Amino acid sequence: MDARGRALNGRQLRERAYKVMDRSGLRRVRLYDARASCLTYLANHGVPDHFLARWAGHADVRTTKRWYVKPDVEDLRPAAETWGGLASGSAPVHEENVRCGSVNG
Repeated sequence: MDARGRALNGRQLRERAYKVMDRSGLRRVRLYDARASCLTYLANHGVPDHFLARWAGHADVRTTKRWYVKPDVEDLRPAAETWGGLASGSAPVHEENVRCGSVNG
């Protein structure tokens, strides 16, 4: 709200947010990105999807999950480690993953 109690427009809100970031010594980020980071943080710390959607003002949980909740680097680590094992030749071969003789078991 401004001094007269009117709602801020997008430009005014961005300007105020950037001033707060500058005063706090924080790197400037787009508010959209900060919103996604907040929702991702909450999701990664166990906040249920329906609360995330409500927090974001979405009627559909799928909107929140699709556009705002991004995988964290730590969420991706198991996949990276598996890929690293495959690339180094040390990954175990599981029979259920063998198709058409393309992988020697």
